[in-house]
Amino acid sequence: MSVTSNRFDQLSNAAQERILVLDGAMGTMIQQHKLDESHYRGEQYADWPSELKGNNDLLSVTQPDLVYQIHCDYLAAGADIIETNTFNATPIAMADYGMQAESRLINIESAKIARRAADDFTRQTPDKPRFVAGVLGPTNRTASISPDVNDPGKRNVTFDQLVAAYTESCEALIEGGVDIIMLETIFDTLNAKAAAFAVQGVFDRLGERLPVMVSGTITDASGRTLSGQTAEAFYYSLRHIEPFSFGLNCALGPDLLRQYVAEIAAISECLVSAHPNAGLPNEFGEYDLEADQMAAHIQEWASSGLVNIVGGCCGSTPEHIQALANAVAALPPRDVPRFDVKMRLSGLEPFVH
Repeated sequence: MSVTSNRFDQLSNAAQERILVLDGAMGTMIQQHKLDESHYRGEQYADWPSELKGNNDLLSVTQPDLVYQIHCDYLAAGADIIETNTFNATPIAMADYGMQAESRLINIESAKIARRAADDFTRQTPDKPRFVAGVLGPTNRTASISPDVNDPGKRNVTFDQLVAAYTESCEALIEGGVDIIMLETIFDTLNAKAAAFAVQGVFDRLGERLPVMVSGTITDASGRTLSGQTAEAFYYSLRHIEPFSFGLNCALGPDLLRQYVAEIAAISECLVSAHPNAGLPNEFGEYDLEADQMAAHIQEWASSGLVNIVGGCCGSTPEHIQALANAVAALPPRDVPRFDVKMRLSGLEPFVH
């Protein structure tokens, strides 16, 4: 399977040279604009039969300039990798708005906007290329856990339904021009396995493979995902897909997330990523961890050799990303034994210690 693109070479080389910086929260930035229903509808969906406010992914179609500017703000802050505005863009998640049929369009347009922003900044700084990660979110359903406490065997989604949804989204993201596929905020390993299966199927049909980032979420102080796995067990459940990076995001702030990042860093055969929340939400649902405070935590992680890719999740802003970028700029990335991701993805060489 071919992995030959110049973009991939640039990404692989950059990852060996420095700690890469991921962007921050898209939803947090959108909320600051206090958009109303008309903004979400735009001209394209003025007559849509259900309420659309809150469908942030749809803004890639109805408010593309806003989404583009948010990407640019993160790139200006120092992000190497920006994430597409597609966290809830699978047909399964879009069903909440009756917009399953719009999923493909949203993914394509989101990828194109991020691609344009990344390319615009790359032209300004050709010695520092920027990359686009196409996000496949967890969906709003779980294949492992019953939605009804009185019926443990009940499920609201099947593995095959997840595969079909992820396949459509992955194909659309690649058509839109992403460099990376990111399985993000994974709370259910079975959902992630469906996503990985779908992505591999798309790669097989294309005859080439993009790097895949895997990022799970530890839901609380128990140190487990929602489907019950420890960070270590989660890693071993998905290491067979040979990801470009493996890590954690969301749910916890950097202080509480550190021990689980360290747990993955101790065993991971690939790059380790982490993009925590800006602390825990307060009583108003807002995040209070300041940029310099968050950066101090991330700097310690980097000094301890735990990470290769860092960024922010809920509550983080370009200010947070700029502080993170500055904090890790002079620090080396975590050492990965025999890191040659291009050889590994092409199947030419096993990835072993």
